[in-house]
Amino acid sequence: MKRNKKKNKEDFPKFSKKDLKIALLDIFKQNPQQNFSYRELCRLTAAKDNASKNLIFKLLDDLLNQHRIQETTSGRYSFLMYTKTLTGKLEWKMKSGAFVIPKEIGEEVFISTENLNCALPGDEVEIILFAKRKSRGLEGEVTQVLKRARKTFVGTITVGENFAFLITERRNMPYDIFISLSNLNNAKNGDKAVVKIIEWSAEQKNPVGAVVDVLGKEGEHNTEMHAILAEFELPYKFPQKVVDSAEKISEEITKDEISQRRDFRNITTFTIDPEDAKDFDDALSIQKLKNGNFEIGIHIADVSFYVKPKTLVDAEAAERGTSVYLVDRVVPMLPERLSNHLCSLRPNEDKLTFSVVVEMNEKAEILNQWFGRTIIRSCRRFNYDEVLKIIETGNGDLSQEISILDRFAQLLRDERYKKGAISFERIETKFHLDEKGKPLGVYFKTATRSTQLIEEFMLLANRKVAEFVGISCRQDSTDKLSKNEKTFVYRIHDAPKIEKLIDLSNFVKHWGYSLKFSNNKDVGKTLNQFLKQTEGKKEKDIIENFAVRTMAKAVYATDNIGHYGLGFEFYTHFTSPIRRYPDLMVHRLLDHYLQGGKSANKEQYEGDCKHSSDTEQRAASAERASIKYKQVEFMQNKLGQIFDGMISGLTEWGMYVELVETKIEGMVALRELDDDFYIFDEKMYCLIGEHSKRKFFMGDKVKVQILRTDLSKKQLDFSLIK
Repeated sequence: MKRNKKKNKEDFPKFSKKDLKIALLDIFKQNPQQNFSYRELCRLTAAKDNASKNLIFKLLDDLLNQHRIQETTSGRYSFLMYTKTLTGKLEWKMKSGAFVIPKEIGEEVFISTENLNCALPGDEVEIILFAKRKSRGLEGEVTQVLKRARKTFVGTITVGENFAFLITERRNMPYDIFISLSNLNNAKNGDKAVVKIIEWSAEQKNPVGAVVDVLGKEGEHNTEMHAILAEFELPYKFPQKVVDSAEKISEEITKDEISQRRDFRNITTFTIDPEDAKDFDDALSIQKLKNGNFEIGIHIADVSFYVKPKTLVDAEAAERGTSVYLVDRVVPMLPERLSNHLCSLRPNEDKLTFSVVVEMNEKAEILNQWFGRTIIRSCRRFNYDEVLKIIETGNGDLSQEISILDRFAQLLRDERYKKGAISFERIETKFHLDEKGKPLGVYFKTATRSTQLIEEFMLLANRKVAEFVGISCRQDSTDKLSKNEKTFVYRIHDAPKIEKLIDLSNFVKHWGYSLKFSNNKDVGKTLNQFLKQTEGKKEKDIIENFAVRTMAKAVYATDNIGHYGLGFEFYTHFTSPIRRYPDLMVHRLLDHYLQGGKSANKEQYEGDCKHSSDTEQRAASAERASIKYKQVEFMQNKLGQIFDGMISGLTEWGMYVELVETKIEGMVALRELDDDFYIFDEKMYCLIGEHSKRKFFMGDKVKVQILRTDLSKKQLDFSLIK
């Protein structure tokens, strides 16, 4: 038996491979016209030991193969120049690393970890391309970070003897953040915290940061809800100066102000909201006219009267863009004095509103319309359950008025669907929580006749306001927009792409359905007829979720293309200015144009629309994250238990399963399927066993066992019961 030789210190390189590679590339980049020999490079990098010299020799070979350098003459090397730079957003793939799709070429460029040069997922970056190799696609290197996607990061603090780290929870954040003890800001080991990167150079393995806010102990309910908000860069508290500014806003309604408004205080008016609502931003009024028609007022809180442009409160609301609805709370766009007091249409109080008033006949046809500032006095606050009971029984307060509005709402609803509006009925997951925020049970909210009543009149108001501004900008003789088009904030929704519709058609074939689309105009009608076929079927939710994903996202924009999903040529958001900033913008613009004002600055409003769309998406993501957190928390004490489920999604790394009873979703990783080697077939939307040919399709019923829960990652893992 041979004895191992004792290794000499010379066998170990003085420098790491990464450090030497960075040093070599720096030499080449700083002297792009110069040739270097192996000996010169050893001297310039101070590589004196044999191991480091051998490593340089290997690195030169690697850089040649990667087309980072070239051998100009025998034994001499120079930098391989690429003069053209490209720009794009850095994205992260779970397995393959980072990539950029530059705007200039529209093709994916792979960026290895060692060539990121301090870029992070989502950053806007400048890159250079390497020479294309036959066996691989495009590859490049980040040369500059143009714009950081995030200012702060959220995670758990780990404190060591001489330094600390923030362990981030983002799946696509590949680095922990180093924090010196002097920058902990009183954060303790195990605390959730918000950290800002303050320093990061190419020589540093990890970014260096400082704690800007301590959220609390990991696992505590409030801490985790605040962490979710911070994760999506959403506010979880108001600056004190904004609160103070809101407190100074007067609640007095002067006689002069009333005289400038249409008075609805003596007309039957009421609100209908969820039972736990604290802000009421819309009310309905109804009265029968002498001609037998009905005048219906859709009254919206006049936030623009109280929140003036270029004030602290307005700036904060604009930055927030929207209220955020987490599983247990609302994080309002406006301070409580405004959202729950001054602007809230509370019963038996005079309130200032901005209204859409329509005259309707018995067929719910609109004969006249009026827009303007009003004053109302709600005589009753209803919740949805109370109104539903009145609709179903015909008895209760204001039963006659509610019955008429319900009938009109159903007529408006039928008309929408006839014109191609798409009927997606989504189910909301809700939790029963104890006083500490712990989930005790799961329940679901679905649309009812009472929610449809409010929805239809809000849709009507939004549509009428958009039509009023949009159509008034058209030429008399043609259907084209005039050169004097007025800038406005529209809520737009583009038509689905044809390839998405083909995917949907192929997807539903698994259940024996035939779905064909003749043209974009008939998609809504075709889809509605198809969805009726799935009523009561096990696959209904799966198919509807897939259909929703074929649709484009609705956004705010100044260029109107209509709202495809609703089937409206003109649509905006006018009805919720307490919780959505675009509605406040619409109120201001509508008032401006009613006064005969000139067109507003399009570029400014387009920027505001983009920001509002972004904040809306972040708020929706935060809401989903809070639900997922509570779902995982609810299942923590159910490890080992077996549940009935349905396959709700398939990927190359596993299958998602939704539990039948609670609609909680978790994953069965492919590595847990030990009876065969399974491959994901994208075209068939199934997993196929390589040897057994066993197939798993979306919608298949399965039994699963709760394998593990990970609250920090909001992750629920199942194992499949055979």
